Amino acid sequence: MKKANLYTMLALASLLAFSGCEDFVEVDMPPTQLTAEAVFQSTATANAALASIYAAIREKGPMAGTQTGIANLMGGYADELDYYGMAGASPELFFTNTVLPSDVQVASLWSSSYSQIYASNAIIEGIGPLSPIPQADKDRILGEALFLRAWLHFYLAGLYGDIPYVASTDYAANSRIARMPLADVYSRIAADLEQALPLLPDNDPAAARAKPSRWAAKAMLAKVFLEAGRWAAASDAASAMLNNTAQFRLNPDLLQAFRNTSTETIWQLRPAAANTNTLEASTFIFLTGPPPNMALAPGLMAAFEPGDARREAWTKAVSSGTQTWYHAYKYRQQGSSGSTTENSILLRIAEICLIRAEARARQGELSGAREDLDAIRLRAGLTRTAAQTQQEILNAVLQERRVELFAEAGHRFFDLRRFGAIDAVLGTKANWDATDALLPLPETELQRNPSLGAQNPGY
Repeated sequence: MKKANLYTMLALASLLAFSGCEDFVEVDMPPTQLTAEAVFQSTATANAALASIYAAIREKGPMAGTQTGIANLMGGYADELDYYGMAGASPELFFTNTVLPSDVQVASLWSSSYSQIYASNAIIEGIGPLSPIPQADKDRILGEALFLRAWLHFYLAGLYGDIPYVASTDYAANSRIARMPLADVYSRIAADLEQALPLLPDNDPAAARAKPSRWAAKAMLAKVFLEAGRWAAASDAASAMLNNTAQFRLNPDLLQAFRNTSTETIWQLRPAAANTNTLEASTFIFLTGPPPNMALAPGLMAAFEPGDARREAWTKAVSSGTQTWYHAYKYRQQGSSGSTTENSILLRIAEICLIRAEARARQGELSGAREDLDAIRLRAGLTRTAAQTQQEILNAVLQERRVELFAEAGHRFFDLRRFGAIDAVLGTKANWDATDALLPLPETELQRNPSLGAQNPGY
């Protein structure tokens, strides 16, 4: 027991030590070879190493449920959220589209992601043939690490465009690594996910969907193919998911859709401690007005059609005098409770349904696209879509994504860019420029690594 605990501590130390580093190429190598070997001597210690990555993803970087995650930052950067907080804070700079290469959150999103990628690479390299871990566990652990590496690169590419695809822990190579064209990044992401597919289990053994299964990898492939413009592949991957109704289906009760037992969850992250809930609830919910930070934008609230049950179920009004504001209410439980009832959901089947609707529409499969749209609309208490032409259906998909996926993982920002609508929609914001479709590369990264090339245009 003492030996196992020591190995666990060494694993966490070696993988968490770099989580606060400012630059992924400055990540220290594990302090001793013994430490690296210890991590991969048992399933328990390797699982502990993976757990440290999940914890880091939950609490720091793009997927964090805090104010510094992209659900909050990019919600304000687009048109989902309005900012009411302290002047000069990073969320205000994102909201006013005045982000600079020197902004601390621009750097943090980058460095946190690459630190988590480094940790994933350490597992991929360490779980090799010399490890005595049983082969079935090796396969799963390798599959999870490949999935996480792909996931993290996907969101980095969505924020910054061309990025380095880091696939090793080689300090010297990473210190001079160059950016890769976006199309090649998506190809590498897809390759990692394809490799992970046969290695991952069909189900999370704990039945909590708190670790990626092969279905999560399939869902992620659908997202990647959609962003890459591979419509047929996106539709096929989404269909594989949607055909698995034994495991995944839309929850007919909107109030249950974000519970930790929801039938539509594909992958979710548990909170840090037992009997606690999501960071997202604390980030978005406010009890009195004016809002202390972000509130749902009036334009988003006006986008809900009359009778849309999502408005009632997933938003909440807070009034002070004659003024009323709204906050996201998908997650309702703040802080501790008798038991954990909500986890941070990163993939859910409603998004996959809308991915297939879009992919089908872009290929001219209009009847099938309408069927997918109707599945989402009918669940929300609305009538079937009136859209008929290809353009009408694509417009309807963008609208449904707006009111279905708000305050989740920066979807609105990525959607507007993919649809070619980002300037038309966000051009009414005072400081919006066409080059704001990408964030600037962190200034410190360009200074440290000239191989990264020029700054993104406009900065």
